[in-house]
Amino acid sequence: MQSSFSETTIHPTSVVSLKAKIGKGVFIGPFCVIGDNVTIGDGTYLQSHVSLDGWTIIGSHCRIYSHAVIGGEPQDLKYKGGESYVIIGDNTVIREFVTVNRGTLVGDKTIIGSYNLLMAYVHVAHNCVMGDHIVMANSATLAGHVTLESYAIIGGLSGIHQFVKVGAYSLIGGCSKVTQDVPPYIKADGHPVVPHGLNSLGLKRNGFSDENIAHLKHAYKLLYRSNLPLEQSMAQIEQECGNSDEVKHFIEFIRDSQSSAHHRGICR
Repeated sequence: MQSSFSETTIHPTSVVSLKAKIGKGVFIGPFCVIGDNVTIGDGTYLQSHVSLDGWTIIGSHCRIYSHAVIGGEPQDLKYKGGESYVIIGDNTVIREFVTVNRGTLVGDKTIIGSYNLLMAYVHVAHNCVMGDHIVMANSATLAGHVTLESYAIIGGLSGIHQFVKVGAYSLIGGCSKVTQDVPPYIKADGHPVVPHGLNSLGLKRNGFSDENIAHLKHAYKLLYRSNLPLEQSMAQIEQECGNSDEVKHFIEFIRDSQSSAHHRGICR
């Protein structure tokens, strides 16, 4: 992309740096502010009063609504300035008053994938990593260094503690306090969160076979309802729950959680 405004629409009240890289067919509405080091992909739409700052890369065909602030300095006392990043994929929707902070240290990145929906007042802190097809409902917040795997759904007004990891296709209920890792494919809710079974409906909607769902349901029961020690339940899951990629990921996620340097452990 060139530092050119050809084939774009920029409202005359907006302040757009001549150093910014603006793709083709971009729409920039009234009173937006776009900084020097910002890149905006083709066909992306900025409604009004949007602020894009820092070293921020926005993918193609995203929609960013009023008063969103993307690429602001991290809310971290370790931040001492320097070049750090926000990188957002394609076709992601960012609603009103969302804030996304860039990484803390020089070279650090906050990454949001493609096809995500961040509803109004969502906050994504420094060094977070989000996959694709994620939904964060209104006022859900991520502390620093949180990881959300693809297809996770985070209920409104939920808060996720720093360094926590939320697994793929999991569902976090509204107003939840998430202080430990949430394994993939499950439902969790509460203050703090506790598991509430497999996210069977979500898996069906995403095309999981009945056989895969049955294997994952059995794995869930062995983990949470067998009263076995964790390593023994993991061994039983490997032995009894098939050899699908989903079951393998379920096991790997839990083992990674236990061995993580920050060792949040899984919600139990």
